[in-house]
Amino acid sequence: LYEKWLKTFPYDCSAWCKYAEAEDILGESERARAIYQAAINQQLLDMPELVWKGFIDFEITEEEYDNVRNLYEQLLERSQHVKVWISYAQFEHSTDNTENARKVFDKAYEALKDAPQKEDRVLLVETWKEFEEQLGDEKAIENVKKKLPTKEVKVRTITAEDGSEAGQEKYYDYIFPDELQNQPPKLLALAQKWKRQK
Repeated sequence: LYEKWLKTFPYDCSAWCKYAEAEDILGESERARAIYQAAINQQLLDMPELVWKGFIDFEITEEEYDNVRNLYEQLLERSQHVKVWISYAQFEHSTDNTENARKVFDKAYEALKDAPQKEDRVLLVETWKEFEEQLGDEKAIENVKKKLPTKEVKVRTITAEDGSEAGQEKYYDYIFPDELQNQPPKLLALAQKWKRQK
């Protein structure tokens, strides 16, 4: 039944998941794994996150943790979404592998440096800080706090559809410490330093 449906609608993620779940209920783990694998290899899926989550959850239930890691790595090749990174780190922590969780957070921090949405990186660092606070390692907490951005209010010009100036708006920008290291020093900061030296 599922096979006929999927021949007609190969993009239907819900059907792929139900098919794999049915095989798993019947004790056919290898067949369920093969179905999930076929699903993630589809070019077009209506909700790919559903299949990926189902496949990852299946492998966790099977306690095939190396398979879970491989799935996360494959998924991150396709999507650098912050929620995938956080889920990966949380998985590592759930297996009592604190060092691997830290490595995932660190890798994510580097990978999201060029992300268009700085809010993603902010969410990552805040989640990382909460993770370290739960563990209670003061040195690790301080290390992550050093990665927290400062929040600045900036003003930008609004441009109308005809290209004319339509006013200005305030917005928040996040400045990460590693961004400051790559920028030339600002005149005001230099003047304040000079004043302190007097």
